[in-house]
Amino acid sequence: MTTDGVATTSAAATTSAAATPAAGDAAADGAATPGADAATSAGGVSKAMIADIEEAMKDVVDPELGINVVDLGLVYGVHVDDENVATLDMTLTSAACPLTDVIEDQARQALTTGPGGGLVNDIRINWVWLPPWGPDKITDEGRDQLRSLGFNV
Repeated sequence: MTTDGVATTSAAATTSAAATPAAGDAAADGAATPGADAATSAGGVSKAMIADIEEAMKDVVDPELGINVVDLGLVYGVHVDDENVATLDMTLTSAACPLTDVIEDQARQALTTGPGGGLVNDIRINWVWLPPWGPDKITDEGRDQLRSLGFNV
């Protein structure tokens, strides 16, 4: 499903389209910011904390590089709705990457399973291509990991 030019991936469908996350959109659409506190929805469901989701996403490893998607800078944003469904704005090192399904499966496993059923009830991934990913998005920890594997970054 595509909404406002952003490809949305769920368990039911996978599509792709170009999108540009606009500055300020996160606050306007209710997206949580990193480190935001957990909130309770009107239905009494505790929403996952963004920091916990980001930490759990470090278990999702890019199959080609062997580095987690957070430290590679592939996670652009996280939003948790009132039903405790996480929407992840993510990109890839290349739009032609054939391994999106692997990353989606790892993300779903990292966030929806575990003691008590996981951090969130479900996930959706919005694959975004603008701004394009580049080495400048890699965290210092990611650079250290890549150097240890022999990459010059």
